Amino acid sequence: MTNATIASDAPISTGRWHALACRVLDGHQVDRDEARAMLDSSDEELLELLAAAYRLRHRRFGNTVQLFFLMNAKSGLCPEDCSYCSQSKVSEAEIPRYNLLSAPKLMEAARMAAERNSKTFCIVISARGPTEREMAAVCEIVPKIKQEHDLNICACLGLLTPEQAKRLADAGVDKVNHNLNTSSRYYAEICSTHTYADRVATLAACREAGLSLCSGGIIGMGEERDDVVSMAMELRDLHVESIPLNFLNAIDGTPLEHTSSLTPRDCLRALAMMRFVNPDAEIRIAGGRELHLRSLQPLGLYPANSIFVGDYLTTKGQLPEADESMIRDLGFEITKGSEAAEPPACTNA
Repeated sequence: MTNATIASDAPISTGRWHALACRVLDGHQVDRDEARAMLDSSDEELLELLAAAYRLRHRRFGNTVQLFFLMNAKSGLCPEDCSYCSQSKVSEAEIPRYNLLSAPKLMEAARMAAERNSKTFCIVISARGPTEREMAAVCEIVPKIKQEHDLNICACLGLLTPEQAKRLADAGVDKVNHNLNTSSRYYAEICSTHTYADRVATLAACREAGLSLCSGGIIGMGEERDDVVSMAMELRDLHVESIPLNFLNAIDGTPLEHTSSLTPRDCLRALAMMRFVNPDAEIRIAGGRELHLRSLQPLGLYPANSIFVGDYLTTKGQLPEADESMIRDLGFEITKGSEAAEPPACTNA
């Protein structure tokens, strides 16, 4: 996903992204050609694209930013062969490997999440799916975390059956994360031990159980731009409430260790496109933001309204203090709610 440099005498956009934002505010659903055009847009159009995406973000979330805190509750030891993952069975990455953390350690992590003003505490395990012991442990600790720290809980436990999804809902889990990761067309290129359809089935089971859905993907894995568009539209079709967009961190020892073609502008275009396609979803700048957005990280919060604070699964994140400064410098505020705001008037439609 690279974008060729445009000659200095190339024509500047005459406002097509603001005009499209007005149409979306009036109920238009972005189509495939419009979404692809955002990923193909020139550098000269980038600021307009971000400003137009911000109008959609502002309607639903105003200038608020929601923080998520992620805890890798079980690391490594995964039987799946996802090419991007340092915890998969095909990875030779040097990472910590441990079974499910004890309840005191999870409670301590939840305390840290609350201290960092997080809205949601994410419990993640590396596995094809949870064992009975892991299910029981998660279901037991979730009510304690919610009572003591007043956090929303997102569980990322791998593939789930309908019965497991219902147990999580009954325990008080608010949402389940299970990323599509890429398009249905490209999925077999990054994983062979389960299918794209398996992931969709887990999301369907969670929806049936009354859980909110958190599902997104990773860009920069060698996919085509059309695959990124397809993923965005598939997330829209599934009515996903929370969309984390990751940028591949090509970790040494994984099959994708030498795969990296993203620029900061590519990442910003992808975030803006995701907002246009899913205008009312919570869109989170996820793994790889520090590596790929670099000095342009603040601009990502014009289309997105959420970030992870702290570390990721096996990689380090930016210091929480730096995230808070970035949010304040933008004039935004950290919130645990999702207050809607009135959209800016469409004066150029």
